[in-house]
Amino acid sequence: MNRIVIARRQVLGAITGLAAAPALAQHPQAGPAGRVVRVVVGFPAGQATDIIARLWVERLGAEARETYIVDNRPGQGGSIALAQVARAPADGGLMMLAHMSALATNPHLYRNVGYDTLKDFDAAGLIADVPFVLAVNPSLPVRTLEELVRHARANPNALTNASSGNGTVSHLAMEEIKRVADMRITHVPYRGSSLGLTDVIAGNVSMALETAAAVLLHLQAGRLRALAAGSAARLAGLPELPTLGEQGFPGLTAVTWLMAIYPAGVAASVLEATHAAITRTMRVPEVEQRLVAIGTVPRYSASPAEAQAYMREEFTRWGAIVRRSGVVLE
Repeated sequence: MNRIVIARRQVLGAITGLAAAPALAQHPQAGPAGRVVRVVVGFPAGQATDIIARLWVERLGAEARETYIVDNRPGQGGSIALAQVARAPADGGLMMLAHMSALATNPHLYRNVGYDTLKDFDAAGLIADVPFVLAVNPSLPVRTLEELVRHARANPNALTNASSGNGTVSHLAMEEIKRVADMRITHVPYRGSSLGLTDVIAGNVSMALETAAAVLLHLQAGRLRALAAGSAARLAGLPELPTLGEQGFPGLTAVTWLMAIYPAGVAASVLEATHAAITRTMRVPEVEQRLVAIGTVPRYSASPAEAQAYMREEFTRWGAIVRRSGVVLE
């Protein structure tokens, strides 16, 4: 098994510390300006996007002259919240820590999400990447991605892969891996990563592509075996785990990302100030360490314009992946 450099107690401590952030984030100290800025999150409290948002808001509240409050609006992978943000006034009083799925994949998956990613939002900057890891049940007779490809090709449709559900990144990215590697593996959707991973651990399903945060403790305990990291570079917590690119698939990644956005038309000064705040607060060593400990990679944009361009590129890239997958949701 690949050596894990972050000890189990460090991971649990980091998760506990992040989970404690909501209480701090809900009652930040208002500065003299007295302005309240709502930070919308399209997922329930306690999920990865919410945890990262509260960590960021906690830092902003400690430094800024404004009050930041996390506003959870879960549903449809963040698209319900994003549709509401699209219709909000562009006065700087509301922004969203948006998930890649809501911006780049859901508009291609659902017949109507209620917004246009390319017209309705202004990006302030990327905050973090959430990379995926391809993990298998340890009983599977493979230890590398190359061995998996050979085994899958020799046994078409004999293997299965769990996902967090139809149309999720864990589903679509795995379909892309199978397409590029010419593997026929049967997809088994679940309602969330924990249920799918439970069946992989039990041996009912062969493998899963899930976030590093979701699989890390299982890897440490020997319940799963990691074959590849979906990140562009090796993960700090799994330094001996090669990436997909290193194993013969250059340019192939499995990563979701988080970005701070506003309704389109917000003042350039607001975008620049938020971009500066992202750079300043997310580069605090303690924050970086807590993000890395849960399998998240801090990510920065050189400017709001660069973030906007990246959002457009990802919208196009994931649109092609969705079309190849043939998945359409109501």
